[in-house]
This record gives sequence, C-alpha cells and structure tokens, in this order.
Amino acid sequence: MTVRTPASVSTHVLDTSAGRPAEGVAVEVSVRGTDGGWHGHARGVTDADGRCKDIPALPEGTSQARLVFDTGAYLNARTTTAEEQQDAPRARDSGAFFPEVTITFVVAPGEHYHVPLLLNPFGYSVYRGS
Repeated sequence: MTVRTPASVSTHVLDTSAGRPAEGVAVEVSVRGTDGGWHGHARGVTDADGRCKDIPALPEGTSQARLVFDTGAYLNARTTTAEEQQDAPRARDSGAFFPEVTITFVVAPGEHYHVPLLLNPFGYSVYRGS
C-alpha cells in the first residue's frame, strides 16, 4: 500500500520596484472542494524576507489551490512614490492598479508548490519556483 502525502504550498513576494522583499502582504490560501467551490485553508502575512511561512499542508484530495495576495494595501502603504523611482511615470493613478493578485494552480499529492509573486506598482509576474 502506497502512502500518499498531501501537496504543500509556499510563497514569497518580492517588490521589484524597490529591489527587496515585500513585507506585510496579506495572503489567503484556498482550496477547491469537491463541490466546486473555494474553501479557505490558511491566512498569513509576509515577513521581513517577503515569505509567508507555516502554510499547512493542503487537505487530502485537493486538486486545485488558490493564493490571493492583498497587494493594494501593501502598495498603498509604501512611502516611495512613483516620482521617486527612476523610470516611473510622472502621473500615477491614485491607489494601487492591482488591488489584489489571485493565482489559481493545479496540485498533485506529494508535490511541493513554491509560487513566488514578483510585484511592482504597475505589474506583476508569478512562476512555479523550487
């Protein structure tokens, strides 16, 4: 009999406009249930290294997971303005252009999924890390 370990998830956020980790970004982890709906699994906030630690293993049978990053609160709280950044536009929209970033991905039992978010005031990218 083969024992199947659950999938696990980790993440971190890097502020590419500042060239450093994004501390204080709220992250919510949800899983898609057998009913097709999303169910909250864990919540956390990135630390000084931009990492959201201690996300518990996903429930057995999870096939999709979702990370929701509260990027608006983080970006609106930053003290660096667009005008202070080297190649930033002179006229910045009020507030964060992306108030949240939602990433949905497929998971398989026994796999670890590291999903970093690279963030700046006007764009973002994600990838499956290691």
